[in-house]
Amino acid sequence: MDVVIPRRTRLTHSEACKQSVISACRGPGVSVAGVALANGLNANQVHCWMRERGIAPPSRRKPGSTEVTLFAEPGFVPVQVTPSVEAPVIRLKVQHGNARVKLE
Repeated sequence: MDVVIPRRTRLTHSEACKQSVISACRGPGVSVAGVALANGLNANQVHCWMRERGIAPPSRRKPGSTEVTLFAEPGFVPVQVTPSVEAPVIRLKVQHGNARVKLE
C-alpha cells in the first residue's frame, strides 16, 4: 500500500501582478490591507513586496493635514452631577421548568 502525502505548494505571483497591487496601494489615504483583501492577498505579503522595492507604505493621514494639535496639561476638571429624583427599578424574572424566580 502506497501512502501519498500531498505537498503544500506556494503561490507565485508575477512581477506585473505585484507592481499593479503596489501601485494601487500608493495613493494617499489608501489602506494596504483593503487593497490586499480585494486582491485575495495577505496584507503582510503586500507590505513585504513594498519593503523589497524600497517603497514606504502610504500615510494614513488626510492630505494637507500636517498640523499637530497640542493639548493642555491634564488636570482636575470639576463636574457637577445632579441627583436623579427616582432610583431606577430593576426587575428580573427567571423560569426554569416549573421553578420561577422574580426579583425587584
